[in-house]
Amino acid sequence: MFEEIAQIVREYKGNDSLVIAPETTFSSLNLDSLETVELVMKVEETLGVSIDMNGEINCVGDLMAVLEKTH
Repeated sequence: MFEEIAQIVREYKGNDSLVIAPETTFSSLNLDSLETVELVMKVEETLGVSIDMNGEINCVGDLMAVLEKTH
């Protein structure tokens, strides 16, 4: 699941060589709150899931944890 999310982030940022780790924060990727929501929506669309944006999603690892709860 991590690699799927990392690839979605790379596609969203338009940079296939972007290094993504679970600790990678969205702010470190220069994503503002609107862009973070757009990215989460892209993840939802790609993976066919629904994610509750409760303000707790600040990094790739947070996103993975929320996704693991939905499966």
